[in-house]
Amino acid sequence: MDPTTYPPPPGQTRRYAPPTRSGTVRFRIPSTNDIAETSYSIWGNLSSKKVPLICVHGGPGIPHDYLLPISLISTDYTIPVVMYDQVGCGRSTHFSPHQYHPSFFTIDLFLAELDNLIRCLGITVYDLFGHSWGGMLISSYALTQPAGLRKLILCSTPSSMKTFVQVGAELRSFLPLEIQASLSDPLSPEHATAAMELHRRHLCRVEPFFPEELMTSLHSLAENDTVHHAMNGGPSTPASVDINGSLKDWSVVSELGLVTEKTVPGGVLLINGYFDSAQDACVLPWFSKTKARVKWVQFALSSSMPHLEETDRFVGVVGRFLTTHS
Repeated sequence: MDPTTYPPPPGQTRRYAPPTRSGTVRFRIPSTNDIAETSYSIWGNLSSKKVPLICVHGGPGIPHDYLLPISLISTDYTIPVVMYDQVGCGRSTHFSPHQYHPSFFTIDLFLAELDNLIRCLGITVYDLFGHSWGGMLISSYALTQPAGLRKLILCSTPSSMKTFVQVGAELRSFLPLEIQASLSDPLSPEHATAAMELHRRHLCRVEPFFPEELMTSLHSLAENDTVHHAMNGGPSTPASVDINGSLKDWSVVSELGLVTEKTVPGGVLLINGYFDSAQDACVLPWFSKTKARVKWVQFALSSSMPHLEETDRFVGVVGRFLTTHS
């Protein structure tokens, strides 16, 4: 697979509105009782009769800026959209690497934060969107069978970290040998260039430069990679296929039969790109094992960021799914 032989995606073709309101909610960390703050932004009106879409960013530790074009769903479909930065990144409370042991950063921490945000915003019925790690998080959240969950959208989301690592190694094997060698040596002067080549193939194919929203999120990660390092392990870059942090054994494959029309009554939408780091093998268990209604859409020109690579089609696909009555 050589994405460089295919045409680039159209990218984002129109601007989006600023949030209707932004703020923070207090979050008491269950394991320590420390008080943190979760920063959020809302497009539209939560008091309307429309079911809100809560968007959960990836990383871990990559703030929501790169998801901002998804707010066009509020513009086009008058659906309230909520985005937030998970604690440890963006505009939410940050942690220094010496403040907590790496074992502090578990999926349970971020499940509790999501639950707290929903409760503090007074949301009773909602749809969830998760990108990459955010999709992993809402997968685990859905398995808790929370009250009020209607529809689930998983974008570029693996069903198990083991499969994701295997797919990543396979994608790297298609790279030129000199790039593979540089990727394997973080101390190599060519490592950064090699990593960018991998990212341009399987992270975001927009040319000639990454979108501003993505660069903002990546710069934030570079400034504080505490959460990313603790949960993924190794360098704070998608070029790494070695996961040795707290997510290394994460999987929902054996539990997907618990996702039913009762627990996710509105159904599940699966999204990935043809050149995605979450290739079909990562997504297939969700499609084949879940007992809820499920739809799978692949974006032919996209890698891991279809909302940035094929924005207009993405907004249409998601908007139609959200507005289709169950």
